[in-house]
Amino acid sequence: MFANSRAFSGFAVDDLDKAREFYGTTLGLNVSRDEEMGLLRLDLAGGTTVMVYPKADHRPATYTILNFPVDDVERVVDELTARGVAFERYEGFEADAKGIVHGEDGMPTIAWFKDPAGNILSVLTGPDTP
Repeated sequence: MFANSRAFSGFAVDDLDKAREFYGTTLGLNVSRDEEMGLLRLDLAGGTTVMVYPKADHRPATYTILNFPVDDVERVVDELTARGVAFERYEGFEADAKGIVHGEDGMPTIAWFKDPAGNILSVLTGPDTP
């Protein structure tokens, strides 16, 4: 039924202006504002679209909402840290001083961080990373 449908995803934030600054300037994504619908559109590589919408009673996601596969996690973590991004540490995942969890046994190397609304994002690389 949906095999040929161009699906998209979306998530909520509490402040569209802060989200636009973060996703556009800090992360360097192509961000546009849809005034008619009152949301942001993130146009990602490969034709993927993610809609970001405001929600007054927003509660941050407790799971990773976006994963960014990269060639070199350490380099990207260094660049994001220089732009003021702080990396998260989670129980059960042994992270190095930069907040990077080095994958083994088929697990990706990954580092988690949050957007201004508190939603969780990651950069990752590994044998099973798309």
